[in-house]
Amino acid sequence: MTSRERVMTALDFEPADRVPRFDEFWPEFVDMWREEKGLGPDADIDNYYGIDIRIAVGREGFIPTQREVLEDTDEYRIERNDWGETIQIKKQAGWFYQQLETLVQQKSDFQHLTPDPADLPLRYEDIDAHIAEWKRKYCVFAKTGGPFIRTQFLRGQERLLYDMAGDPQFAAEMFMFTAKHLTQIGLEELRRWDLYDTGIWIFDDMASVKAPLFSPKMAEELLAPAWEYMVEAYKRAGARKVILHSDGNLLPLLDLFVDIGFDGINPVEPRTGMDVVNLREKYGERLALIGGLDNAGIFPRGDRQEIREHVMHCLSIADDGGLIIGAHSIGPDVSVATYDYIADLMKEYDRSQ
Repeated sequence: MTSRERVMTALDFEPADRVPRFDEFWPEFVDMWREEKGLGPDADIDNYYGIDIRIAVGREGFIPTQREVLEDTDEYRIERNDWGETIQIKKQAGWFYQQLETLVQQKSDFQHLTPDPADLPLRYEDIDAHIAEWKRKYCVFAKTGGPFIRTQFLRGQERLLYDMAGDPQFAAEMFMFTAKHLTQIGLEELRRWDLYDTGIWIFDDMASVKAPLFSPKMAEELLAPAWEYMVEAYKRAGARKVILHSDGNLLPLLDLFVDIGFDGINPVEPRTGMDVVNLREKYGERLALIGGLDNAGIFPRGDRQEIREHVMHCLSIADDGGLIIGAHSIGPDVSVATYDYIADLMKEYDRSQ
């Protein structure tokens, strides 16, 4: 099977030739891997470990034409990004940044938002150069953000949560406005890269380790219409699968997501109390599971027996499909030797079937 055939077979709850795999690797881990393996800078870690999925995302922000660097020092960079956020990036902190200002500082600012066109070529040109090769090697999905996390980019998390509690009508209007913009981007990705036969992921981080950042009632009243709008639009356009990504504990919201029509969730983090075996027992073939492995505790500890028991526990539901195995991400706190061991366990399981 090709990676696309393998992944889509599993998402249809049918047995594939092996369990599909999806991990994303921090640059620091990739550097460690190349050094320890004696590999050059062009070595492909996804190919080496048999990763099956690649995510393709355009520049989905409101105003990518207005992106600019405002200040650049040895310690930090201040820039206005595609969403119009003014952010400070500390150069030693990797992907993490501080939000200084947003487009919707005052509620009245919302009335004046005018996004750049969804079909603007600069949104997609970086992926255009690679998409044909990716589709030969991987199961490629389109991606956009979701209405909760991306509205934070416009409003700021603290102000948005206050809006949800104190002015729910305004919050709901913003969520739907963001969802409609993101949907236009997603539809263009599906069309431009011809990804209808796989589908699209919506990345909408909304939860801490303990619980979602808002109640199920708020989710149903304020956000569900925006999520439904996106899912229905993508499926109506022909997207085969729509997957939801969110870190954290989504357990209180899973029934809602199934009712909305999401086909699967990712990354199913064990440290939050989400266990793929328990979720399969509850949801059966109504919800595919992508992830399930513990990159936060078990993998960094590196105990071989603990890792074996954990990996085999997750794989115990894989025989009839519905599981794509992986962790949230693999960082430098996981040793290369440990990840090699994890990969060997997956191969051992595949050979035993």
